Amino acid sequence: MPDVNPVHLIAHKRDGQSLDPDDIRGVVQAYTAGDVPDYQMSAFLMATYLNGLNDAEAAALTDAMLHSGRVLDLSDLPGTKVDKHSTGGVGDKVSLILAPIVAACGVPVPMISGRGLGHTGGTLDKLESIPGFRTDLSIEDYRRQLADIGLVLIGQTEEMAPADRKLYALRDVTATVESIPLIAASIMSKKLAEGIDALVLDVKCGRGAFMKTEADARTLAETLTAIGETNGTPTTALMTRMDVPLGRAVGNWPEVAESIACLRGEHADSALMEVTIGLAGEMLALGGVADTPADGRTQAREAIEDGSALDAFRTLVETQDGDPSVVDDPSMRPGADPVADVVAPDHLEGVVTSIDALAIGFAAVDLGAGRRTKEDTVDPTAGIVFERTVGDKVEPGDVIARLYARDASRIPAAQEAVADAFTAGASAPEATSAIIDRYTRDGWSGGSDAASSV
Repeated sequence: MPDVNPVHLIAHKRDGQSLDPDDIRGVVQAYTAGDVPDYQMSAFLMATYLNGLNDAEAAALTDAMLHSGRVLDLSDLPGTKVDKHSTGGVGDKVSLILAPIVAACGVPVPMISGRGLGHTGGTLDKLESIPGFRTDLSIEDYRRQLADIGLVLIGQTEEMAPADRKLYALRDVTATVESIPLIAASIMSKKLAEGIDALVLDVKCGRGAFMKTEADARTLAETLTAIGETNGTPTTALMTRMDVPLGRAVGNWPEVAESIACLRGEHADSALMEVTIGLAGEMLALGGVADTPADGRTQAREAIEDGSALDAFRTLVETQDGDPSVVDDPSMRPGADPVADVVAPDHLEGVVTSIDALAIGFAAVDLGAGRRTKEDTVDPTAGIVFERTVGDKVEPGDVIARLYARDASRIPAAQEAVADAFTAGASAPEATSAIIDRYTRDGWSGGSDAASSV
């Protein structure tokens, strides 16, 4: 065990003092080994949340988490390997659509994803709602699949960034998620461990994101990009809106079903697909198959139109032991039917002007789509599908959403919460791009450069 005194470090950080980088590495190593208990690490995380970390401390935390396990080398595999990471949102199923699009265009995508965190959903929980789908591949299988089909989506393993895996689960249940240095260290430790050549970031901003303000989102994007570039990994960040849920589905299987629809070419003019195509353009440019992000966006749309993106997703599902029949016909998935409706209350009349993403995220968790405690199991079928969204007309009594859940006792509270999340007015809000801005090591360049025309 490293020579570290957790109480001493907790007290120093509680009092706003800077910690020696070696002490940070020591406490992370000791916690990963099981020599520091959850209750002490929880106190350390809260002290960090309240008082922050300076650049040297944040770098030490990232390094400690990165080197807590195996750092992969994929240089022997052909192609420029590019991954994407989202900082978390409500209804954010972008990875399920994006990864097969990019792979279909010829850029290998090795993606190691996480589970739900707080009010936001996790890519792993969504993938595991596909019957039979395995996310627990070994590193050898991960490498083999990437070489064979150019696409692999797995969860964190015991071998890679085990410190992040433990801390990620602990942050989720100790109200220490919304901390820029903790978020940056978590994201970049596991992304740099993947063996990728380049990275694209989707930094969410708004009520349903962990970064509520543009200022915080910009700071996070700059921090993440700097860590990537310092480690020799070209990194681009898009800052995107997260005030309303992204898409019409929130939850696990409901989001998979919507993703399949998007890969079939549906919802092409939605904010969901604007973000997806924008990120795809960046990944294809970094991957060397597109001259510019704009050229990459064109290729991405063509991969949907010609069916190759959907084919790539089906191959992914089949290769990771999922049931491909539910890709062909999502209605065949057991438990895919809604169990209750949400109707518009008397005051909801006119045009839907907003849907509170944060409230919807917590409603989905309460339905069983997420975790209230670290030990909770997730209901793979739980979620919410909207029948009305921003800009749609609504009258009292209209069905505005449908609920999915195995536990009927959770329905009444969810119905009330979803109804309360809607607001309406006389006219639709002014249309805005879902992509706010774009950041590279050269600075901010404006969201219009990354937006995809449809």
